[in-house]
Amino acid sequence: MKNIRDISQRIENGFASKGISKFSYTLVEKETRELNAENGEFSLLRTLFDNNAVLTAYKDGKNGTVTGNDFSESGIDDLVASSVASAEAAIADPAHDFAPKQDAETFQQGVCTPDFGKFFDKVKDLIQDIKVEYPKIQIMNIIGEFVSRHVLYRNSNGTDFEGTSGAYGVTLEFSGHDGDKTTNLDYCGFETIDLDTRLIDQASVRYHLDNAQKQLEQISVTGKFDGNVIFTPECFAEFMMFTAANYLSDGTILEGTSLWKDKVGQQVASESLTVCLKSSDSRIVCGERFTGDGFRTEDLPIIENGILKNFMISLYTANKTGKPVSKNSSRDLIVESGSSSLDSLVKATEKGLIVGGFSGGQPSSNGDFSGVAKNSYYIENGEIKGAVSEVMINGNLGAMLIDIKGITAETVQDGGMVVPYVCVGGIVVSGK
Repeated sequence: MKNIRDISQRIENGFASKGISKFSYTLVEKETRELNAENGEFSLLRTLFDNNAVLTAYKDGKNGTVTGNDFSESGIDDLVASSVASAEAAIADPAHDFAPKQDAETFQQGVCTPDFGKFFDKVKDLIQDIKVEYPKIQIMNIIGEFVSRHVLYRNSNGTDFEGTSGAYGVTLEFSGHDGDKTTNLDYCGFETIDLDTRLIDQASVRYHLDNAQKQLEQISVTGKFDGNVIFTPECFAEFMMFTAANYLSDGTILEGTSLWKDKVGQQVASESLTVCLKSSDSRIVCGERFTGDGFRTEDLPIIENGILKNFMISLYTANKTGKPVSKNSSRDLIVESGSSSLDSLVKATEKGLIVGGFSGGQPSSNGDFSGVAKNSYYIENGEIKGAVSEVMINGNLGAMLIDIKGITAETVQDGGMVVPYVCVGGIVVSGK
């Protein structure tokens, strides 16, 4: 790998030679040591190198942004020239800007020196654990990797952020098999710095494996009813991302289509719900330390006890609308846990589902959603009756966040999020 500071100097010399005094850029050097196991047997061990650069040049109130991965001298020179040409061809818009000068900082996160031999053994143990404890699971693929990153952000205001990080990652692809019965493929994955805990016991690995076996025996749900839905942590995280896209993000705030655009400080959800982007949380592995706009990342409360606290918008949208910029552009999601147990939520449900996945696309602008509930279980009279074949669910994002029935103390921590099970009411379930 080239010295990232040498590349930085060449970029700034290139901008200076073209008369550009206002600029920002991010450089990322990434190394991945990867091992693959197919059908339970190791099949590949390799090391991959990847570069990425994002350069933005500003000229006469206009800006141009380009990306590339060629860190050779000619490659960097071409990126500088392309960003300047892009700025010259752009339409002037003073809302495009970046953060003011901040104190220079260097960040180090995760594992500095990997123990890849121990990691290999842990992945081998994972394969064996699945064979012994989940005999009806067929492993298609396991990818284990150690990813290290070296990142540099600089802008012409004098901000200089540099960070290094390293973490192990595991991704599994598998399905249930019993004679001529099979299930659809299922996936799970997580990021970790913990090689002392068995991999099978981390994040939601056991839940997914158990689910794949249970899905071999399915029951049918007939008719249509209004009921409660208990979202698994991963599925609820997906719905929180839907909520962010519909009500909190750049596009909907800039266009004024967000139903929450004037609701900061007002109740938008149940008092039991608290959601934030919390990159500093110790349970987040290698969380964001600075944003693409050049701000030092701060924890961002989104909803506190049901009250909307902040949007999730860039500096450009903030400048356009007059709303505060979000000094956190991560997906380091924390949903505060509650006091219920999953068992108690099930027992309190007269009729409903546990939903582990959703296939239905982005909800409409008003938050209405409709799609197929995946990896789900039917609940009746407080008992799980069995895994169900695909059923439809529909509801509204805003309405369901108001109608939260309970939140568990149990959470799933996968290195990028900490989220509990959440039970909501008012969901229409449509069976056969």
